[in-house]
Amino acid sequence: MRLAGKVAIITGGAGGIGFAAAETFAREGAKVAIADYDTGVGEAKVSELQNKNFEVAFLQVDVSDRNSVDTMVQRVLDYFGDIDILVNNAGITRDAMLSKMSVDDFQKVLDVNLSGVFHCTQAVLPTLVAKGSGRIINTSSVSGVYGNIGQTNYAATKAGVVGMTKTWAKELGRKGITVNAVAPGFIATGMTAKVPEKVLEQMKKMVPLGSLGEPADIANAYLFLASNEAKYVNGTTLHVDGGIMM
Repeated sequence: MRLAGKVAIITGGAGGIGFAAAETFAREGAKVAIADYDTGVGEAKVSELQNKNFEVAFLQVDVSDRNSVDTMVQRVLDYFGDIDILVNNAGITRDAMLSKMSVDDFQKVLDVNLSGVFHCTQAVLPTLVAKGSGRIINTSSVSGVYGNIGQTNYAATKAGVVGMTKTWAKELGRKGITVNAVAPGFIATGMTAKVPEKVLEQMKKMVPLGSLGEPADIANAYLFLASNEAKYVNGTTLHVDGGIMM
């Protein structure tokens, strides 16, 4: 098992990609802290994994609130005794054309998708630095690379995640900590389930493979970057998009 004995925090761990990652990491031997805002869904998902004899725990967190993040990280340390891996997977959308996007919707997406990554990473850093090792995996998006109509806020945050990833990789590599990002393309999740069928068909046509990806495709990318197989991978953004960014 590639993550035997490791402790991982996965933010947004109760959602589609996050839960797929939590199950994948647990199957590979990790102790997993599913950190999510939605207590009801999070506790149900943890029970599902505990019924499979996986070592997991649910921790409620608002990643946009630093006090909430600090409390969550301390609870992980109290419960599991260590932290080895952080997957900054939590994210939201509040789509609208620039002319119609509210200041509140713009700021909320920045607070969760960008500030949340900063808060969680800085909060786990003392533990990783003290042990001289660790894996930080951030979630970007193809929208952060090529932009997307109606996603001024989302695209800005996902581009910012790439910038932070590269900066932290340079700062933390000498401390034994790798920092990488994954940029998903069009993935079949709760977000895409709300997209009209006609739009979904147009999205599929943009993908050379001709289909949407599955949450497991992203979870497997997280797993690779968290594993020892990626010990010399640092500062990269791994595109998992069916070839959109070729």
